[in-house]
Amino acid sequence: MKIIKDKIIIEDNWVHYSGEGELPDGDVIVSLEVWQETDLSGRRVGLQLEPHQHPKEIRDDLDKIELIAINFPTFNDGRGYSYARILRDRFGYTKEIRAVGDVMRDQIFYMQRCGFTSYEVKAGKDINDALKAFEDFSVKYQVSTDESLPLYRR
Repeated sequence: MKIIKDKIIIEDNWVHYSGEGELPDGDVIVSLEVWQETDLSGRRVGLQLEPHQHPKEIRDDLDKIELIAINFPTFNDGRGYSYARILRDRFGYTKEIRAVGDVMRDQIFYMQRCGFTSYEVKAGKDINDALKAFEDFSVKYQVSTDESLPLYRR
């Protein structure tokens, strides 16, 4: 599957694993429940958070998690934006944060400002068009994870 990562389109090597069936080879993204109940030692693990699962639930284990995927089940559920900011600003998480689920072009610029670094664009949407979202705005007024000074201080 193709994703956007660090503002380029790449072929993704992570596999989503629901916990059913045999654990696939390679890098896996699992739910919080699977992560807590399955022995995943010796492999790269990504963790998917749902909107009701606050990042504080995994704060003590962030060093073991290579990727955090934050699910947006609907485009109008904004908790994932806050979770990315909490992971970056409060918890100091520096690895990949990925937006998954109902991810569309209109959201990507703002997701980046909150700390997301990769995006699984919603099925049926044009990933090449979504990539253009990073060019939608030329000036950033506010402080965010991608801009440390407000416009009036630059």
